[in-house]
Amino acid sequence: MICLVILCEFTAWGADAAVAKARHPNIVLIYADDIGYGDFSCYGASRIKTPNVDRAAREGLRFVDGHAAAATCTPSRYAMLTGEYAWRKKGTGVLPGDATLIIEPGRTTLASILKQAGYHTGVVGKWHLGLGQSGMDWNGKISPGPLELGFDECFLMPATGDRVPCVYVENHRVLGLDPADPLQVRFGQKIGNEPTGKEHPELLSMHPSHGHDQTIINGVSRIGFMTGGKSARWNDQEMADRFVERAKSFITRHVAARSNEPFFLYFATHDIHVPRLPHPRFIGQSGQGPRGDALLQFDWCVGELLNLLDDQKLTNDTIVIISSDNGPVIDDGYKDDAVEKLGGHTPSGPLRGGKYSNFEAGTRVPFIIRWPGRVKPGTSAALVSQVDFPASFAALTSQTFSAATAPDSENVLAALLGDSASGRETLVEQAGVLSLRRGDWKLIESGKGPKRSAGTNTELGNDPAPQLYNLSEDLGEVKNVAGEHPTVVSEMHKKLDAIRNRK
Repeated sequence: MICLVILCEFTAWGADAAVAKARHPNIVLIYADDIGYGDFSCYGASRIKTPNVDRAAREGLRFVDGHAAAATCTPSRYAMLTGEYAWRKKGTGVLPGDATLIIEPGRTTLASILKQAGYHTGVVGKWHLGLGQSGMDWNGKISPGPLELGFDECFLMPATGDRVPCVYVENHRVLGLDPADPLQVRFGQKIGNEPTGKEHPELLSMHPSHGHDQTIINGVSRIGFMTGGKSARWNDQEMADRFVERAKSFITRHVAARSNEPFFLYFATHDIHVPRLPHPRFIGQSGQGPRGDALLQFDWCVGELLNLLDDQKLTNDTIVIISSDNGPVIDDGYKDDAVEKLGGHTPSGPLRGGKYSNFEAGTRVPFIIRWPGRVKPGTSAALVSQVDFPASFAALTSQTFSAATAPDSENVLAALLGDSASGRETLVEQAGVLSLRRGDWKLIESGKGPKRSAGTNTELGNDPAPQLYNLSEDLGEVKNVAGEHPTVVSEMHKKLDAIRNRK
């Protein structure tokens, strides 16, 4: 899921400048993980209260048709940073923890666009876009990575919490690694003699519901095998605090040292993603088990950054965009009572499907922009996507933008700022197959595969025949009207093919 904060302050570039120039807005992008359209109270949730997110929505523009580029995390993050739909490039599916970097070093990215405009850039939190090259040694220099993609500094979890390696990477090195206890990582074949969840379930404090039965870290078995690196291993319950601490440090250090230079912070949280192990101060607070408690923890993260902006007297010059990398999932591999304790909460709201799904809840996610000095509060029905950030922020910083740089990114800045009620005309959604949005119409391509995920029980939306829905009349995608509108189906197939074949 995501939160983007754009912080704007107008000042002179230097004390001796004859004419003061308007400084570009600082940008903080907070990207949430696995948070659904209906997970926040400002989007209709009644059993969960998210006051900090609600504050951003109340003071900003709440989009009801905002999208991640895909229904899973890696392709959404790839598309958001590059401006290219991930389905155009092989190897951009959900990555293992030892994957190599999937964005070519030196390629234009959202970070490099802003760096070109004079920004100091940083990323804190979940990465999951691969690191290094084939055969990389985790005990040496980890390169290429974010620093080769336009970021000046980084503090990362390499992949996800349920995948090894369970360590932080700061810039080009594993943080806190003892050379006498080298870290080794492998997927597909066991390495070392660390116990696994499959072999020793009696050692687990949280048991897997499917998969997730390999190396045990902090009483939780993960995907993949890892040995060594004990001094560098993270504490899952302290992760949100570590990320927030680093994000706040990035802002305060920058403000103190570079007051005339804008900054871009990409803050990627992990709270809702499995394994859900929120800090003890949140445990039991939601009444909905670890997933609900993790939602409260995410809201706290947002509040910490909003409060910091208040403290730094930057609130009135700040844009906040809150969104997610894909839709919600309840049971995603661990027996954590998420299903049993939902208690009537509907993470997807009125939408059908969720993470992994071709249906709308796979990519339609919360999307909020707050900029008190610029954006008028309200609600927008404009069709917008995170893939448009490169082109839109190039426009925000008055840069010339080439479609060859980010072929699928469109300048929708007017919609993002509330100056226009219109966004994109069409949008491709990626899940098991491709779907096309055009106005109120949605076409889901025909595709093979199960109706539901055997592990997560998510409705996947697979069907051997094409599906067509009129979302203005059927937001829940209940009635397939493809048979009633063959001309619309044909036209949308042709449009989707044209986008697919565009070079």
